[in-house]
Amino acid sequence: MHDALATVDQRCLIDLHLHLDGSISVPMARRLAELGGMELNDTDAELGDRLSVTADCRDLNEYLQKFDLTAQLLETRAQLSECMYLLQEDLARRGYLYAEIRFAPQRHGARGLSQRDAIEAVLEGLSRSSFEAGVILCCMRGGEEVHEANLETVRLASEYLGQGVVALDLAGAEALFPTENFRDVFELARKLNVPFTIHAGEADGPGSVRAALSFGATRIGHGLRAVEDDELMEYIVKNGITLETCPTSELQTSIIDDYAKFPLRRLLDDDVKITVNADNMGVSATDVRRELLLLTNIFQLSDADIQELLLNSAHAAFASEALKDDLVRRINAEFSAA
Repeated sequence: MHDALATVDQRCLIDLHLHLDGSISVPMARRLAELGGMELNDTDAELGDRLSVTADCRDLNEYLQKFDLTAQLLETRAQLSECMYLLQEDLARRGYLYAEIRFAPQRHGARGLSQRDAIEAVLEGLSRSSFEAGVILCCMRGGEEVHEANLETVRLASEYLGQGVVALDLAGAEALFPTENFRDVFELARKLNVPFTIHAGEADGPGSVRAALSFGATRIGHGLRAVEDDELMEYIVKNGITLETCPTSELQTSIIDDYAKFPLRRLLDDDVKITVNADNMGVSATDVRRELLLLTNIFQLSDADIQELLLNSAHAAFASEALKDDLVRRINAEFSAA
């Protein structure tokens, strides 16, 4: 076993790209169903199949179908609060130091919750755990039907910034609804001084990443398609843009067709600020430790490589400077002791 694998088992993990509704485990699903008065008669194996994609998942659109069930499990304030709390406790048990957990408040209104209701429920769950985390609010890709809801999400992100909310995002079917269509959403975010990341370069090409960067994004969710454009990559390196990569998810949504084709070495060698994340712990059946173990086995990562990846996450976090300094200190301490 490679020496670096022992380091991965240390308690110094960070996830900057983690979806609340995509990170529901079987026990969490049963608890949330109970809170919502919903019957789940599936066996654990059957429920696991409903929550996670199979190895033959073909694309992002098929991947997103797994969120149909989780949406039904997050329709009340009690469910949202409990989900946030249970996920934080799970992360603490797994050896995480910090995570940024994102969700789209406009997607939880089936039983009448407003966006404000959904945000306050998640923040209530956040406050119940001692695990250190921040909440990222997602705007959603779509047509005119989501426009006003997205602007409301931005305004609420501004209102709750510093109260548990740390940033804004744009998620959804990227190929169907191009990033460029959402320029006014992020113009408002900049006007209100709300930090943001944007899903880009996942189902769409380098042009999507360019659009996100033109809005002022300092982090890009996934962003792997940027490697198709050398000039764009030079810009990313020069401006210290962070890529929130999620290898297993990117394999499942066919951005790559083999783990060995994940451009890790190129990104590290070119000094790209790359981070490794789970995306959806439930849907993708993974976590940051598993992602790092996979990459270590394939690319023979050294201790220094893993330390760099984790430090990139610490430095890029939408967190206070004091918290980021503490994360850096704790990561360095783990590697010094390894």
